[in-house]
Amino acid sequence: MNPIPRSMTRRSALALALAAACSSASAEDLLALNLEQLLEVRIVGASKYEQKQSEVAAAASIITADEIRAFGWRTLDQALASLPGIHITYDRQYTYLGTRGFGLPGDYNTRVLVMINGNRVNDAAFDSGPMGRVFPLDMDLVERIEFIPGPGGAVYGQNAMFGVVNVITRGGGAINGVELAAGAQRPQSLREGRATWGNKFANGVDMVLSASAMRARGEDRFFDFGATGVAGVARGLDGERDQQFFASIAGGTWSSDLVFGNRRKNDPTASFQSSPLVVGQYQGDRFALAQAQYRDSFFVDTVQLQARLFAGQERYTSELNYGSVFSYPATSEWIGAELRTLYTGFVAHKLMLGVELQDNRRIDQAINDLANPANNVLIASPSSRRGIYAQDEWRIGDTLLATLGLRLDHNSATGNKASPRAGLIWQAATATTLKALYGRAHRAPNAFERDYSDGQAQVTNATLRGESIDTFELVADQRVGKNLNLRAAVYQWTMHDLITLGIDPITGLTQYQSGKAVKATGLELSADKTWTWGGRLRGSLSAQDAHYMDGSKLINSPKLLGKINFSTPLPAAGARLGYELQYDGSRRTVAGVDLGGYAVSSLRLSTDRLARGMVIGVGIRNLFDKRYAHPAANSNWQDSLSQDGRSVRLDISQRF
Repeated sequence: MNPIPRSMTRRSALALALAAACSSASAEDLLALNLEQLLEVRIVGASKYEQKQSEVAAAASIITADEIRAFGWRTLDQALASLPGIHITYDRQYTYLGTRGFGLPGDYNTRVLVMINGNRVNDAAFDSGPMGRVFPLDMDLVERIEFIPGPGGAVYGQNAMFGVVNVITRGGGAINGVELAAGAQRPQSLREGRATWGNKFANGVDMVLSASAMRARGEDRFFDFGATGVAGVARGLDGERDQQFFASIAGGTWSSDLVFGNRRKNDPTASFQSSPLVVGQYQGDRFALAQAQYRDSFFVDTVQLQARLFAGQERYTSELNYGSVFSYPATSEWIGAELRTLYTGFVAHKLMLGVELQDNRRIDQAINDLANPANNVLIASPSSRRGIYAQDEWRIGDTLLATLGLRLDHNSATGNKASPRAGLIWQAATATTLKALYGRAHRAPNAFERDYSDGQAQVTNATLRGESIDTFELVADQRVGKNLNLRAAVYQWTMHDLITLGIDPITGLTQYQSGKAVKATGLELSADKTWTWGGRLRGSLSAQDAHYMDGSKLINSPKLLGKINFSTPLPAAGARLGYELQYDGSRRTVAGVDLGGYAVSSLRLSTDRLARGMVIGVGIRNLFDKRYAHPAANSNWQDSLSQDGRSVRLDISQRF
């Protein structure tokens, strides 16, 4: 499918797309919920049971399916980037999530926990929380996204240092039939399609089946490969493709789901300092995740019991050229179980107790010389972790709520770790909520950081310590009338033993080591406004200062972030418009160069009135074709990497 003929200029194609959307009759009110209803949406990712936003011991945010459709977000990071304190980095291989001033290029999102329906997606080899097209779930299947900033270690343990992302999927009853969808985007020559079936039967069984696929040619961009002396346009080297499958079934006290994603991205940048402008270099990731859950209540609903079995697999593949071709596959497989109980029989208390076990039964990293297999290396480092956690949500009085939690973890890399949590929430007035929060979280070194060695560039570090973070935060929420909510959050976090690349004094090769401490302070101001005529405005301003304790500046850490998201019906045309503006302040690169700040706008127009059950949308990302760059990692030839200019997307979906 190609909605824009090649003979058309980009300007004429843009004009045609805008006209087509504006001439359509009328769009479904995608943001049907008013602010009062939005604030009543329950959050489960903060404490593993349902809570009102006013009761969550964090500055939690929710992104609804309506917002995802209104702004045309096709990846998880695009949606999360609309929230306070989040910045995105893309190196044309992977997308990285920066939170509250921290976003080291190339760190694989190891310090944010990503879940689908409460099931951990972070893999066992790299601890990576996938973003971009690596995230194995189609965004059309998302009911809502919960983001809980700050440390979540008291409930989740490993990885939940800067936040928890919990993606909740749509049920079969909401789909109620068959959905077919297709989309195309230029100039990336992107095409994708999806087929979904869902139903809730008379006996209460709810089922969903969905399959989707995407293929893109990418963009031809100029790259300078530094010390190699090579520079040129990487033609046809930016391609990407992925396939995704999702299935779920729920009935009574039982539910289960299966998630599969397989993505391959060609490499135009010659990452890991491989040979420049060579065809066939790529990196790929394949996720398979499954879980089965049992939930029930006993003793007049005073005891809620949840038992969960889960399993996962992630297979990383790559081929890089260093005069001859090498592959670097890594496979991790894990199984686990969790048992949690919530007791509400005591007056003014909600007591939670849980235990979680995970066996990383296979973590294999390999170096394969395709020209000479005798040189192949296999590094096997299976591991395990187990944790026990407890939390008391204590209603001290009519207006005062305390949350006290503690998790004790043991893993085979760093031994025993404790993650405490404390929160005091004061309902100062009907429309005013104040929160004082403290939390600690940790992360053990992953298998790549601790065990990987090729004998030529990197060596192991068996004594590598884990990281820990302490965060203090004050949050104020103020309702103004029924349709405006204001929030202010001020925080300070300190990270100890940050894992960074250093030099092994014995071999002189690179080695992951425990580095300097990092400290940050920040302020986040946000507002959410709805109107009775269907409009909604959500905006934020974040000021953050992250630096090493010796005073040196952290790389890729913008001091200022600004976000505006506005959606409104268009009465003249009957369509709906979604407009997004994001400002990122200056970021420092590995080489110490400060990249200038930039503002990027995106626009989407949609309608559902052309035919029964059909929705058509036109989206323009980087509306004004802003030229900007993101810092690269020290494994890149480049110090910074240019980002995509204007792109136009047409998508259509049909429900039967």
